[in-house]
Amino acid sequence: MDGKKTEKGFRLPSAYTVLFIIIAATAVLTWLIPAGSYEYQGRNVVPGSYQRVEQNPQGLWDVLMAPIRGMVGTEADGYVKATSAAVEIAFFLLMIGGFLGIVNKTGALNAGLASTIRRFKGREKMLIPVLMILFALGGSAFGMAEETLAFYALIVPVMLAIGLDTVVATAIIIVGSGVGVLASTVNPFATGVASATLGISMGQGIGLRLLMLVALTGISILYVYRYACKVEKDPKRSLVYAKREEVLRHFSIGALESQAEISKKQKLVNGLFFATFVIMIAGLIPWDELNANFTIFVNVTEWLSGIPVLGAFLGKGMLPLGWWYFNEITMLFMAMAIIIAVVYKMKESEFINSFLSGAGDMLGVAIIVAVARGIQVVMNNGLITDTILNWGETSLGGLASSIFIVLTFIFYLPMSFLIPSTSGLAAATMGIMGPMGEFAGVNPELVVTAFQSASGLVNLITPTSASVIGGLALARIGLGTWFRFMGWLLAIQFLVICAILGIAAVL
Repeated sequence: MDGKKTEKGFRLPSAYTVLFIIIAATAVLTWLIPAGSYEYQGRNVVPGSYQRVEQNPQGLWDVLMAPIRGMVGTEADGYVKATSAAVEIAFFLLMIGGFLGIVNKTGALNAGLASTIRRFKGREKMLIPVLMILFALGGSAFGMAEETLAFYALIVPVMLAIGLDTVVATAIIIVGSGVGVLASTVNPFATGVASATLGISMGQGIGLRLLMLVALTGISILYVYRYACKVEKDPKRSLVYAKREEVLRHFSIGALESQAEISKKQKLVNGLFFATFVIMIAGLIPWDELNANFTIFVNVTEWLSGIPVLGAFLGKGMLPLGWWYFNEITMLFMAMAIIIAVVYKMKESEFINSFLSGAGDMLGVAIIVAVARGIQVVMNNGLITDTILNWGETSLGGLASSIFIVLTFIFYLPMSFLIPSTSGLAAATMGIMGPMGEFAGVNPELVVTAFQSASGLVNLITPTSASVIGGLALARIGLGTWFRFMGWLLAIQFLVICAILGIAAVL
């Protein structure tokens, strides 16, 4: 009976459905909102150049075609300035998925975590900061979320064995990875898609995001560690104390011993895994723009290209680190997946199956980027994008940049609940919020940071997140209990983020 009630009860629609509803609603708006156009210099709006143009309302055909045009970058009968295609973003996401599929097949990350836990035997409470930092790095670098579900069987028994509870274990995983996603430095699913939508490099704004990562991870560690100390001194202060005996019977305290020792090949795989993200970061940071004298990567690339045989072998189109964008880092993940497979001595058939399986896991994310981009296509082809920007210019003209960026952050909080996919939300909204930021004197990379901070904060508790709901189910923690634990931490993080964004906007 309960199952039937659950099936008939209200359920939030998927992100795809929400986005299609928004596309349809946007098409209706093209009949109601006056059409207009700005002059552009490159991608930048020329303030004060707005003028009314003939109306171009969008119909059913346009709504159905919007995701296709969003994916391939096709304009509707040449009405508007080109909208960058989502296809390069989607292909990049598929390559990321393939790369992660290969790494996961080796078991290197799980074995590395188990090795770290063994190393701290006897002082397991110190694992809280160590593991949270590791998970935060994963969240910040590649949006680690659902991948964390595999670690509950390992971490929960360890925390229980030393007298702590499942809340501590869950917080290590969800808060650790979640705060990393919140302060994404180069996370391709948040920072990457948002930056690409605005036509900027992921390297822009990385310094502020790194500062935010350090600050918020530190706050989160102190919060979780403080709770752990309370439980250690008095187990009855645990939020799940009533279920402790049941939980102890359910979880195997010997789970750690069942994890095989990390092999030399797996250590090498982990080294290559982290090296991939170091190279990606180095490739995206515009070194010569930050310092005109820092030309080492340009000089080395020119030197290699100039060597008679080696230069031809490497290829004349090779770009130096700092000049990379989506095509180059897509190539990096594809190449590193091959290198890892070779190092691990993976069979060709095993490599192909693992790569395609990993890429398949990202197919839904890739498609949602195209669907979300359809919103911008309808707005552009309906000639209402610039009208909305003009309203922004008029209303934001006297608004302080610090106020605008905090309001942007607050705007993205409910939007992140409505559209839990960070990639979809970025593709759907950045085309408007980025240019609006220009009118308030806010750099586009700061708008990206505000967006991903809000999305990351909401996804620490939202019931629409598979990593949150799945993790709580594995740890046998109720959603209400998780809300109680997270309440003060969310409030503190909210205030710190607002302060960081507000100060960054005026510097």
